[in-house]
Amino acid sequence: MSAVEQYARAHIVTDAEIPDETDDIPVVLRYDPDLDPRSVRIGLPGSHAHGSHEWTFSRTLLEQGLRAPVGTEEVRVWPCGRVQAVVEFHSDHGVSVVQFDSRTLMRFLRRTYLAAETPVTQ
Repeated sequence: MSAVEQYARAHIVTDAEIPDETDDIPVVLRYDPDLDPRSVRIGLPGSHAHGSHEWTFSRTLLEQGLRAPVGTEEVRVWPCGRVQAVVEFHSDHGVSVVQFDSRTLMRFLRRTYLAAETPVTQ
């Protein structure tokens, strides 16, 4: 099975320190079925003090959150209007609320399901 890595732009609103939170930021969406076929990872940039942070959570949570609010103590996902989705991350450093274009997350999820179905050729 092959890993999926997709770069995206997102808008972040946070109480943690990050550079210029008024602009879109680069975000990395990752899925590695060999590492954990049920999880996805989202990498967020960080401040100089905290560095970047990668969140790992259920792929099902991300999928369900595009239709209705769902979440855990650390990650919550919900639709925001017709074309956007919000992913909220909680840590000891604060809360980061990241707004995505829903199509970006749906494209990523489609790629993860294709990657999980692709047989490895040797």
